[in-house]
Amino acid sequence: MGIGKLWKRGLAGAALGVLALTAGGAAQASDHLDTPSVVADPAADIGDIFTWMSPDARRLILAMTIVGKGFSDRHAYVFHVDSGSKFGATRASIDIVCRFDGAAADCRAGTADEAKGDASRPEGVAGRAGRMRVFAGLRDDPFFNNVRGTRDAYNAAAGALTAGATTDRSGCPAFGTDASRDILRRWRQTEGGPAKNLLAGWTPASLVVSVDVDVVAPGGRMLAVWAETSTAKGRVDRMGRPLAGNALLATLGPAEVSDAMKERYNRATPATSDEFVGEIEKTLGLYDAFDGQCGNAWLADGDGPSRYLPLAALLTDDRLWVNSASGTCTELFAVERAALSGRRGLAGDCGGRTPGYDAVDTYRSLLVDGTTTGVSDGVDRDEVAPLAAFPFLAAPEGGR
Repeated sequence: MGIGKLWKRGLAGAALGVLALTAGGAAQASDHLDTPSVVADPAADIGDIFTWMSPDARRLILAMTIVGKGFSDRHAYVFHVDSGSKFGATRASIDIVCRFDGAAADCRAGTADEAKGDASRPEGVAGRAGRMRVFAGLRDDPFFNNVRGTRDAYNAAAGALTAGATTDRSGCPAFGTDASRDILRRWRQTEGGPAKNLLAGWTPASLVVSVDVDVVAPGGRMLAVWAETSTAKGRVDRMGRPLAGNALLATLGPAEVSDAMKERYNRATPATSDEFVGEIEKTLGLYDAFDGQCGNAWLADGDGPSRYLPLAALLTDDRLWVNSASGTCTELFAVERAALSGRRGLAGDCGGRTPGYDAVDTYRSLLVDGTTTGVSDGVDRDEVAPLAAFPFLAAPEGGR
């Protein structure tokens, strides 16, 4: 599978449209981060996924947090690992599938290894062939995010649009200096005060897998990872990069529109998500405007109606890319930026997403001003540092 088809084609087939935003829609926008079907099944609700390489580049680390604080015997918890020789095109796939019966886990890495037993102890349970190790239990959530500040920024942007801000032919609103300053100020505050991590002290159920890299890289050392939860009726939730499903689809739209789109998104896969390119283009135009300057988002292409198509195509293929030849992991989007922006200094970075990355700031900075540090939500690290050794996520400390 690859992103070449979307990457190289023009706007044909991807409807740009205009931002259909209303004050009523904006007021609700901060309340529908997950779809009703996901909220109704908390044991299937993926909070985040993380993936990175061990320092010796011999093992791939995978982690998934589950909002419901427990694993269900009705669900499968799956990491999909695609592999190829270069970024953008993978040719082989290995699934790591975990099922649970109480504290007992049964995790299989293709046909290479199987780990069965009580995985709730910090050391987890080793695979029979010695190719993998699995932990499953409550851990401190390593994700940190000023959610309330983000919601406030969205409301400020919607207010500026309602007040008459016009959009260019790429869909980027012309926010004035004062409006832009207000949006960014709200983004790095919480209710007018210092920024706060909404997830401080949160302790979700956490699944951590350490697997020998040669098990998951039959197609080459460039890996692309996404995760899903499913039941006998089909997929419930899926995730690759942080924020993609929640921050890029009908961001300021009415709840019923956003919910319907995200339900379709969860039923699709990274390889079958072309229908979302046009919607993501519209959202990228909104983000690009937040600093008061249109056209400086990462990968923005000119000033025509397809300005955001390259980035939209990249983000629609929602997989975390990992250069498994490297044990040095420093930055979200490192693999993508090395390949697409000529950042030679990142060619030796594994990329992926470690628990310590400031993923929110990196992600949104790229969308707003094309940098990795230009926009901050005011929260730079989690209150509890991740561990250097398995199971990598810290034990709960008075969590909720």
